[in-house]
Amino acid sequence: MIAETSRLILTKFTLDDAPFFMELVNTPHWIKFIGDRNIRTLKDAEQKIKSGHFESYKSYGFGFYKVLLKEENNKVIGTCGLIKRDTLDDVDIGFAFLPNYESKGFGYESARAVMKLAKNTFNLKRIVAITNP
Repeated sequence: MIAETSRLILTKFTLDDAPFFMELVNTPHWIKFIGDRNIRTLKDAEQKIKSGHFESYKSYGFGFYKVLLKEENNKVIGTCGLIKRDTLDDVDIGFAFLPNYESKGFGYESARAVMKLAKNTFNLKRIVAITNP
């Protein structure tokens, strides 16, 4: 476990999360606001978890985490975490959730936990976010 809130648990991704990840990155809001990552198969999802999530954990100590909902037997409902992008000087925070779990405060709740980690565990002084106005 990476972090815990009253409703959520954040943990690192594993290759077993490929089906969830493939579903998430193909949701309408992911494609609209984050972009189509052309992940169409479980093999594509596993490769992205390896090259993205695992590489970030290894290189920086942080990355994107899966978000589990306690009241639904720790069902994976989204992702929240930190990413160091080549195009930004600072570390970026982001989140995304399955459609049934959007607009319920889970983004704020998980981002708040990740911000605490960024400050207290990773000693980051500044976090940025990319958003639409």
